[in-house]
Amino acid sequence: MTYHPKKERYEKMLYNTCGKSGLKLPAISLGLWHNFGDDASHENKRAICHTAFDLGITHFDLANNYGPPAGSAETAFGRILKDDFANHRDELIISSKAGYDMWPGPYGEWGSRKYLIASCDQSLKRLGVDYVDIFYSHRFDPNTPLEETMMALDHIVRSGRALYVGISSYNSQRTREAYQILKELGTPCLIHQPSYSMLNRWIEEDGLVDTLEELGIGSIVFSPLAQGMLTTKYLKDIPENSRAGQHKSLNPDFLNEKNIANIRSLNEIAKGRGQTLAQMAIAWVLRKGRITSALIGASRPEQVIDCAKAIENIEFSENELKEIDKYAVDGSINIWSKSIEK
Repeated sequence: MTYHPKKERYEKMLYNTCGKSGLKLPAISLGLWHNFGDDASHENKRAICHTAFDLGITHFDLANNYGPPAGSAETAFGRILKDDFANHRDELIISSKAGYDMWPGPYGEWGSRKYLIASCDQSLKRLGVDYVDIFYSHRFDPNTPLEETMMALDHIVRSGRALYVGISSYNSQRTREAYQILKELGTPCLIHQPSYSMLNRWIEEDGLVDTLEELGIGSIVFSPLAQGMLTTKYLKDIPENSRAGQHKSLNPDFLNEKNIANIRSLNEIAKGRGQTLAQMAIAWVLRKGRITSALIGASRPEQVIDCAKAIENIEFSENELKEIDKYAVDGSINIWSKSIEK
């Protein structure tokens, strides 16, 4: 069936300027970390992407290692782009990354010039595009000079492979260093992609949020729903088809009785706001306008619809924030740190 996007798709979505650039990103972006590998139905992938675009979600975020197997998410999205979005490429922001293990041998991961440029070329081929809008260094490489990694990003832009570059999961100190190198090279650091949720606040403790604001770098946070913990999915038990049930990226040990009790309390706060727990979790990371975009994942279109409604109420009272902290921080379910991998 031929896909025709809804004409009113841009009417309700909130778009935020990314740092000091002229680029605007939707407050909700779609990540293809999970549910876009060869183990998932292609028609479901299409339906998720169609629903997202119909809601004004213009940003689709990938990485070379997304799948499984690694690379398959880019291949799947490339097929959707060709079959469904071919006439809308200039309305889309497509991003990819390199930093994790992709192929055998010493050149298949981390942050060398050799790996980043080769990986970018492979991503472009899988996606079937001439360029991506944003290309990231997926993680800081302690064994490669940061100058080399940033020079590779600069080359990727100057060679036309990407329009902008960003970094992901770098701490505040390394972000400052990367920013300065890129500034001297003449290719600004557009955006940073860290993990962040009401259960995972390392970017506040590290000072990264303040650093990004000071330097004029945009921010797009992944795992605002804490791998599904901040949804109603685990309020009763662990579903077999869930991330925890499949041991994909959420340790089922995190879902102990105490943590589930605290999540149920957070769910009651969300109900009092007239939101689902997922909507409140996304609204929480977008509060105060300090975060450019929240990156969501979805296993079905209905989840995208639910999450997109978060932008209808991103204001919190001081009492609400204190109540949330009582269960999310004082309740000791602050379980993630900057070391989380993706």
